[in-house]
Amino acid sequence: MANTTVERLKVNYKTLEEFKKFKEYGVQELSMLEDLQANIVENDSVSPFYGIYYGDKLVARMSLYQRDSKYDLYFNPPQSYLELWKLEVLPNYQLKGYGKILVDFAKEFGLPIKTNSRIKSQGFWEKMGFEPLTYDVERDLGENPMVWLPEGVSEQKSNS
Repeated sequence: MANTTVERLKVNYKTLEEFKKFKEYGVQELSMLEDLQANIVENDSVSPFYGIYYGDKLVARMSLYQRDSKYDLYFNPPQSYLELWKLEVLPNYQLKGYGKILVDFAKEFGLPIKTNSRIKSQGFWEKMGFEPLTYDVERDLGENPMVWLPEGVSEQKSNS
C-alpha cells in the first residue's frame, strides 16, 4: 500500500468529481456542489470529509462531525462525540486496510464515536471495536446505531 495518510478533504470541484465514484454520493455532496457554484463556500474550504489517496486517486473516505454534548443521547457521561458517516472504500481497494485506517484516525480524537451500520457492514464495525446500542424507538428511528466507547465511557441508558 503506497500512501496511507488520512487527509482532510477540501471542498472543490476536483474532490466533488472524485466523490461521484462512491455509492454513497447524495444530498450532502450535491449541496456542497451547489454551494460551490453559488460561491457560498470558497473553493478549498474545509469539509467534514476525510480520505485516503492512492496516487492521485481518492480511494477511501468518511465524513466526521463533532456533536455537542447537549445533543448526546448515547453516552454516559454525556459529552461531545463524533458521528461517522459515509465510510466507503472503492471496490478495487477494499480489504486492504483502508477502512481500518480511517476508523483508527477517528478514534485518535479520543471522543466516543457513533455510526449507523448498514446491514452488510455490521461485521466490519464489530471488528473495529464498535458495539450495537440498545435499540430505542424514539431516538433511533429505524437506524442501527453502533458506538465505539473510549475508556471511562459507557452507553447512556434511556429513562423510558
